[in-house]
Amino acid sequence: MKTIFTRKDAPLPRQDSAPSQLASLTRESSRSSIEQPEFALELRDVHRTFGKTHALRGINLTVDSGQKLALLGPNGAGKTTLVRAICGRLRIDQGEIKLFGQPVTNPSTLTRLGVVPQDLAIYSDLTTKENLRAFGRLHGLSGRTLTERVEWALEWIGLEDRKDHLTKSFSGGMKRRVNIACGVLHRPQVLVLDEPTVGVDPQSRHRIFEMLDELSAHGTTIILTTHHLDEAQSRCDRIVIIDDGQVIADGGIAELIEHTIGCERQVRLRIEGFLTASIPNLEWDPTLELFVAEINEPAEELPQLLHRIRVCGGSVIDLEMHQPNLHDVFIYLTGRELRE
Repeated sequence: MKTIFTRKDAPLPRQDSAPSQLASLTRESSRSSIEQPEFALELRDVHRTFGKTHALRGINLTVDSGQKLALLGPNGAGKTTLVRAICGRLRIDQGEIKLFGQPVTNPSTLTRLGVVPQDLAIYSDLTTKENLRAFGRLHGLSGRTLTERVEWALEWIGLEDRKDHLTKSFSGGMKRRVNIACGVLHRPQVLVLDEPTVGVDPQSRHRIFEMLDELSAHGTTIILTTHHLDEAQSRCDRIVIIDDGQVIADGGIAELIEHTIGCERQVRLRIEGFLTASIPNLEWDPTLELFVAEINEPAEELPQLLHRIRVCGGSVIDLEMHQPNLHDVFIYLTGRELRE
């Protein structure tokens, strides 16, 4: 397991880094030392053990209002324990968790929090509208406010025409949308979602994230766990990776890539024929069973590479340009696939 910078433990950037990059890397620490802002969520030195198992080992994390944060980690990394602690459903052994400056265990504070569990929490023998009204009442809504929020939710999830249908007849994606709506009827300022798109088709995944984007546009802070790394990379503006109960990486995707695997693109080539000489920067990868080369400027360097291969007697029969992504960062840091 490799550890890279977090927002409170950032190394100095490379000497050729722009001043704006330095400002980005030190944004939180410098800001907090000057004006002491009230974070939407704040975790300080959070520990939790189960017998001899240390599930959380001093988690430190702050989340600004309006951020969309993806919480990632291999199975057994501590994600579920952390989410349960954030939602006030698990007592921690040490440290503190605050929501807008107040302990998350405070009942009045929890009204500002919305929770959408991975397991569907809706009632299959109730209609869409009945589910929404039931959960609205659980959140303390009543009268005209409840009616207006239910009407809003039906439109928001695109199921106005199915409001009187039993949810047991719905597809997985439709049930997920109802499940999410039940968690936001009270207009929480922080929304925690555990695997909100698990088991749904690509179209439903897209619709769910459109819904979350709408909430984010109105200032809702969103924290989600997901096994879909492409979702985390494209839909979230901040990524936190935990392993062995600790935060090992924290930042935007560009920051994480630059400070781990680097921004160079990898060219993967299948070459026919015998190369009569070695070619700089071209190596055989036994895992991929392909030749690979790292390049910074594809338009300039790729033609040169192909020319050298031809001169040395090789013929390129297939070529793929690989852009560094979150999956590469994740494997680099944890050494494991997400689902292991």
